[in-house]
Amino acid sequence: MDDLEKTLRHRWEATVTAARPAAAGESPDPDRYAEDLLRRWSEPQRHYHTTVHLAAVLDRVDDLADHAEDLAAVRLAAWFHDAVYRPDRSENEERSASLAERALPELGVGPDRTAEVARLVRLTVTHDPTPGDRNGEVLCDADLAVLAGTAEAYAAYASAVREEYSFVPDGTFREGRATVLRQLLELPALFRTPRGRARWEAAARRNLSAELDLLAG
Repeated sequence: MDDLEKTLRHRWEATVTAARPAAAGESPDPDRYAEDLLRRWSEPQRHYHTTVHLAAVLDRVDDLADHAEDLAAVRLAAWFHDAVYRPDRSENEERSASLAERALPELGVGPDRTAEVARLVRLTVTHDPTPGDRNGEVLCDADLAVLAGTAEAYAAYASAVREEYSFVPDGTFREGRATVLRQLLELPALFRTPRGRARWEAAARRNLSAELDLLAG
């Protein structure tokens, strides 16, 4: 077990413990569920959506923690948001949300928080939370923070995404990727939390526009 996996297991246990009601009583060992989730996040078809991405999203959630109304729900949603990931399918978010809806009650997480986690996972289809959805704003900002990396980090991210879609011909990929980038750039704001906007908005838009120019060139 490497250091990243050890750290993620500890974080998972702490999050599940915080998410359970105080009077939950005896519940299953969360480590068994960590085993399943980490196996999913380590599948061979993943090049960007890996445990490194999971850890990065959790770190960014921590950065934005003061904005969340239910931090435990947001952290659980980060764990589940790409738990099911097949690049050749379009229902990954729905399947990931359904996985959370099955697993969390078994872990002793209450129905209201379970429903909120599932809602947040489904929100990552659009990354477009409604104004005032503070939990959604934190999760979506954390997930999109990769867009604001240095030019080198962003290039590595874009390359890893291309690897995940290596089965798609170049022309088809460029067209689909350009559509996604335009949709993001057309959003009034990529980042909805005040801290996320201040830290990441300008850099993310520069990176997205630069990639779009490369795809068009």
